[in-house]
Amino acid sequence: GGGKGMRPVLSAADFLDELAGAQREARAAFGDDRVLLERYLQKPRHVEVQVFGDHHGRTVHLHTRDCSVQRRHQKVLEEAPAPGLSPALRRRLHDAAVAAATAVGYVNAGTVEFIVEGEDAFFMEMNTRLQVEHPVTEMITGLDLVEWQLRVATGEALPDHWPPEPMGHAVEVRLYAEDPAQDFRPSVGTLRRFVPPGASADLRIDTGVRAGDAVTPHYDPMIAKVVACGSDRDSAFDRLLRALDGTQLGGLTTNLAFLRRLVAHPAMRGGDLDTGFLGRHADALMPPPREAPVAALAAFAAVYLARLQADDPDQSPWRRCQGFRLFGEAEDLLLLRDEVRTYRILIRDRRGVRRAFVDEAPPIQIAADLSIGLRAALDGVWHGVMCTLDAGVISLRFAGEDYAL
Repeated sequence: GGGKGMRPVLSAADFLDELAGAQREARAAFGDDRVLLERYLQKPRHVEVQVFGDHHGRTVHLHTRDCSVQRRHQKVLEEAPAPGLSPALRRRLHDAAVAAATAVGYVNAGTVEFIVEGEDAFFMEMNTRLQVEHPVTEMITGLDLVEWQLRVATGEALPDHWPPEPMGHAVEVRLYAEDPAQDFRPSVGTLRRFVPPGASADLRIDTGVRAGDAVTPHYDPMIAKVVACGSDRDSAFDRLLRALDGTQLGGLTTNLAFLRRLVAHPAMRGGDLDTGFLGRHADALMPPPREAPVAALAAFAAVYLARLQADDPDQSPWRRCQGFRLFGEAEDLLLLRDEVRTYRILIRDRRGVRRAFVDEAPPIQIAADLSIGLRAALDGVWHGVMCTLDAGVISLRFAGEDYAL
């Protein structure tokens, strides 16, 4: 019931007061003040086992997944197999999941979920369906679970050689239209730009939206699942990080930058996982508003001018909305505001050589080439830039970070 009536008690001296408080909350919320006592796990992991049963009485497991990284009890990142489990614990989870599905004569694909702390494991629930995170299991087994659902439904038996040995490691993140800085509040509006990385043997993109689609409050705001695999956990995470770096989004607030920080975080790469991960590392994953760097503003200025020029194929001086000077430098003035302050960007053009003056910082020579995919040169060094303009708001990505201007 949304946590109502649930209270952790960390010392015996607090028990009676917390019990009374829990009973008051439960009585007010549900009209029932009966209380259950459960062991409180302080650093639990969410580990699940994919199972499959057929009509011939055979039930198998298809290995584990770790889904510990969650916000508001909703999964953010999933990987398979679950890292850091001892062989004995992994075997116990496999056996318990198969036993649970067998006990009810289960037929189909399903997931048995556990709470794990140390070497202890506790049954939580069984989901009698495929889940959002099933692609990581498909990546490490080479199986199409939807195909096998159809085969089992028509009476086909599961192969004798199942479960197949896991091949490497796979990891998935859920790309959402949401604002991590506002307690992951859904973001509603039009997805102006969405360019996912190209799929390959080691990268899978599952999505049902494209640029121009509306994200409404009536449905889950998931944009895509991005799934990467590799020969080991490190290579899978490296592949996923490259995929997120290559994803372009604009028009909505999303969790893309948050996911990049999450995938690159040292504790995540070290496998230090539990359901409190996001809260424990919130400062690093959701940093406070910061000023846009001078280089990012100069890069935007370069792309902005290149787009103006591209909109005028005839290069007519009469159509150009720039400060033309017959015997001097042409000037453009841009005023941009981010979460921190307002910036004054003066762009000077003398015989095709452009420099950007950002406030009092030294000038940066700028150039842009839209034909090579939104790249800007700053003092001769080329950088990737992604920017979209929607209702006066510029969504800018530069050097792996996102800025709203």
